[in-house]
Parts: sequence; structure tokens; C-alpha cells
Amino acid sequence: MSELPAPAPEQLADIVTLTPEDLSRSRDRMRVLQARKHGGRPKLLWLLTGPGILVMLGENDGPSMLSYAASGATYGIGFFLPFIVATFLASFVVQEMSMRIGAVTHRGYGELIFQRFGPFWGWISAADLVLTNLITLVTEVIAIRVGMGFFAVPPFVAVGCAVLLVAVTSGGARYWRWERLAMALALFNLLFVAVAVLSRPSPCQLVDALVTWTPLPTGPFQGFLLILASNIGATVTPWMLFFQQSASVDKGLTPKDIPQGRLDTAIGTALAALAGCAALVAAAPLFVHHVDSSSLLGGAGYAEALQPLIGGFGSGLFALGLIEAGAVAMLTISASTAYAVGEVLSGSAHSFNRTIRQAPLFYAANIGMALFAGIIVLIPGMPLLTITLNANLLATILMPAALVFLLVLANDREIMGARVNSGLTNVFGALIALLVTLAGSSYAILAFINSLSPKGS
Repeated sequence: MSELPAPAPEQLADIVTLTPEDLSRSRDRMRVLQARKHGGRPKLLWLLTGPGILVMLGENDGPSMLSYAASGATYGIGFFLPFIVATFLASFVVQEMSMRIGAVTHRGYGELIFQRFGPFWGWISAADLVLTNLITLVTEVIAIRVGMGFFAVPPFVAVGCAVLLVAVTSGGARYWRWERLAMALALFNLLFVAVAVLSRPSPCQLVDALVTWTPLPTGPFQGFLLILASNIGATVTPWMLFFQQSASVDKGLTPKDIPQGRLDTAIGTALAALAGCAALVAAAPLFVHHVDSSSLLGGAGYAEALQPLIGGFGSGLFALGLIEAGAVAMLTISASTAYAVGEVLSGSAHSFNRTIRQAPLFYAANIGMALFAGIIVLIPGMPLLTITLNANLLATILMPAALVFLLVLANDREIMGARVNSGLTNVFGALIALLVTLAGSSYAILAFINSLSPKGS
């Protein structure tokens, strides 16, 4: 047998392709392989959790928790408690698809849109994401400013802390380190559970609401549709697709890891649903005591209004929960923007496993978006209340197109092979897309009709 010829010098550059990013990720994968052989299921799950928990708790952001609180303060727990649970179940269906596509293709959502549908749709989806993320990031900074305002922290200091958090956590050149820091912060989302307990809800009323699902509440229909659409936009948004799929790739998930990725997403769904329902229950005393909640998003808002009802400790926890919600969302939403920018610009590094020198555009987008949002919040006269109220509504309106692309990708056998959607997943996915479309379009149509009506008629 003849020996293979030695590679030419110009071929060596093609053979030696391992980067520091590859080496970092290979160490993570080695730990996963060892756990799969010897460590047992708990250790394996610990190593593979992250994107699912982060995306769900990250979506429990400032405007989302304020939306849940507004639901409880305006309508009580009857209708919206089971509705919030239903929206999180819908979010699990969507995010499971996103995780599975990332694990199978090793491509982010934005990158796949470019490859499968062409540059036009790739740029459209990326532009929509950047615009929506910027508006949402503004609301996260507002939430941090509102929460810190309860403790008399000046707005400039609060905004500075928000931007600094994104910059500091991004500097480790390691996805694993960034992920664990964000997860540790995300668990404080459960502060809202403590606030809900301090509000002393009736266990029987909670069970009855979940089991019977009270009929539609009374009141102005447009206001009800706004809160309904906001609650949907609080759990199913475009940035979540970009983040979880790209984070699954950055973490190095493979098709073998899909069961653990699915469990990771389920755990995140359960924790986020618990915290979201807790925010609604925590604010329900305002409904019981007939407190006007129409202007509570300004200043320290709900925390101050709850103080005479649940005490200073409980209202302080609510304010801390808002700070946490805004902080975690800033980390994940800024990251989703950085992933999208890196993916749509071919050849640009887009990974937390790269250093700032290796991926300057990725880190510039990550930190720059947070900085830009902070500057907007500090501009005198900015309609911060209007931005906060409509952030989730905007996500609801823009989500149907993203869901259609996701469903098409998840059913593409050329890239997914045997791991395409099941028939049941497609049914649920289509129903979710229909629900999101109806919620956003119904409110938009009703608002347009009302704008044409003569004032006072």
C-alpha cells in the first residue's frame, strides 16, 4: 500500500482550522460526553441547561411584568391567570422548535433565514429585530430606572448601572461564563412569588380561576384588547427565536442534546410562568381595593401603590423584581441583537467564546444597543410611558411573520432530516400563529376605528 503524499504548504492552512473558540467549545463538549458516560442525568442536565431558562426568564422583562401587574390590578385574577399559563405553554411550543433547529443545523435563526429564503427576507427579519429590540431595551432601562427610583436612586445612576451590567458581563470571552452569570441573575425573577405570597391571595380563588377560566371581564373593549395583546407579546416575541437558536449554537448543542434542551426549555417555561402569574397575583389587591391603575407605570408606580396594602417589605421586593426583570432582559435582548448582526453580516464572528478583538462587531452591537437605549431614556421629554405600554404590542404585531419562517424551517427535511416537526407540533404552531395574528390585528383595527370616531360620540 502506497503512502499518502504529504500535504503541500498551502494546504496546511486549510487543515489547521481550530480557533480558540473551537477549543473552548470542545472542552465544554468533553464535559458533556463524560457526564453522558459517567456523570448521570442530573450532571448532564446541569451542563446542557441555559438557553431555555434564560430565554423564558429573560422574556419576563420589565414591560412584561408590568403588563401582568396591570392585568391583575385592572381585572383581578379570574380571566388572566389561566390565560398567562396558556401563553407560556404556547411559548414553549415555539421555543422548542427554535432550540431543535439550532441543535440540528448549528446555525442561528438569522443565518438560516439568509440561507433558505435569501438576502431580502434576511435583511427584513434582521431590521425588524433590531428595531423591536431597541424599543424593548428602552423599556428595560425604564424598568430599572423605575425600580431603582423606589429606592431614591437618581435616574442617571440607574441608567448607568444598566448599561454597565451589559458591558461587564460581556467581557469574559466565554459563553459558559456569560450564561451562568445571566442565569444566576435570572433566578431572582422569583422575587415576584414572594410578593404574591405577601399579598395573601385566597388559595381557593386561585384554584377556581385556573380550573374554571372566568368569562371575559367587563369594561372598555379596546383596553382589554391592549392588555390581552400585551400579555401575548410578553411571552411570544421575535427576539426569543433569535436568542435561543443562536445561544443553542453558541453553547454547542447537538442533535443528541435535544431531550435535555427540551427539558431546559420546559424548566424555563415553568419558572417564568410561575413568576408571571405571581406578578399578576401580587397586583390583584389594587383591583380588590378599587385603586385606579391607569397611571401606575410612571414613577415607582406599582411598588408605591402596593405599599399600603402589602407593606414596605413587599413593595420593596416588587421594585427589586422590576430591576432584575429589566437587567436580565437587557443581557438577553442585547445578545440576540449581537447574534443577529453577526449572522447577517457574512464572515463576522458572533460568539461569546470570542474576545472583543476577535469579534468587534458582535460586542459593539451587544454593548452599543444597551448604551443607545440608555441615552434615549435620559432624553428630557421622551414619552417613556407610551413606549412601555406599546412595546409588547409591537412584538405581537411583528411576530406572525417570524412564526411562519420558523414553521417552514422546522418542516424543512433538507436541513432537519428526521427531526422535522410532528403533526401535532404543526397544529399547535399554526394555532399559535393565528392567535398572535388575531390579537395584534384586532387591537390595531379597533384603535384605528376609534381614531376615526368623533371625540365625545
